Amino acid sequence: MGAKNHAVVMPDADKEDTINAIIGACFGSTGQRCMAITTTVFVGESAEWIPEIVERTKTLSIGPGWENADIGPMNNKTALARAERLIDPANNVGAKMLMDGRKPHVEGYPNGNWIGPTMYDNVEPGHAVYDEELFAPVFVAVRRDTLAEAI
Repeated sequence: MGAKNHAVVMPDADKEDTINAIIGACFGSTGQRCMAITTTVFVGESAEWIPEIVERTKTLSIGPGWENADIGPMNNKTALARAERLIDPANNVGAKMLMDGRKPHVEGYPNGNWIGPTMYDNVEPGHAVYDEELFAPVFVAVRRDTLAEAI
């Protein structure tokens, strides 16, 4: 999968544990780790949890690690530019952007490599956020009706 780690969420999963795990796995380390889960495949009614994931994600802080921020800076300017290109809605036509993390204001750090949590829903193969390894704090939601379709 080209370092595109997927999680499949079934409707009978424990909601609280699943939401906490998804947020941590997606946004921890600013999504800049090989084991980040950027793509979550929601099966059936589990997709109803997406708005709650969005609301919880809005509470994540952006800033330097020494300030105990949830989302730190991107590794370098090149990584930031690549992430911004991949999350651009023009490269994801048909998907729904739920949160746009581009160009956040981080008090006291105007020149940092900042990108905030970004979230997309209704993503399919062919969208840049699905096809490319993101290595950034980006959540990608795919919806399927059955486990067989998810697999």
